[in-house]
Amino acid sequence: MEIIDHWLSEARRLPSPNHDARPDPADIALVVIHCISLPPDEFGGPWIDRLFTNQLDPAAHPYFAGIAHLRVSAHLLIRRDGETVQYVPFNLRAWHAGVSSYRGRTVCNDFSIGIELEGTDHGPYTEAQYARLNAVLALLYDTYPTLAPERVAGHSDIAPARKTDPGRRFEWSRLRPTA
Repeated sequence: MEIIDHWLSEARRLPSPNHDARPDPADIALVVIHCISLPPDEFGGPWIDRLFTNQLDPAAHPYFAGIAHLRVSAHLLIRRDGETVQYVPFNLRAWHAGVSSYRGRTVCNDFSIGIELEGTDHGPYTEAQYARLNAVLALLYDTYPTLAPERVAGHSDIAPARKTDPGRRFEWSRLRPTA
């Protein structure tokens, strides 16, 4: 696995329209860990891909009516089996953090990479997800010198009044990036 032109070579590419240019393309200084399941507490299916590509049918599930209008994305999604989907190249700004702050800097989308784990705030993550996340983090650290292990935060860390993900069951001690 490698990063070529800001795309992860072993990820399925599914470009999202929900991105734009970073104010400073060289300023990639944070990785934000999120979690997502659509519908809530359900795994698999096309729904996350459809949300991030503005194709979510609001009539497909009652929950979707309240979110189908959102224009959001992440750089990567790591599914339960470790499959990785990339929606936005790392040098561009994905729309994942919302109103946020990290170490005194606001608008975290400007300088962060957003990684979604298919999961819930209250459930455990899989071995495959931790393995893939560690491999991806190692590549990110090698490719973007402004990133380092101490610059990884949960969505709950950068938006504590709004967000709880990746949740209490995420095992931060398992982050041991290896190439």
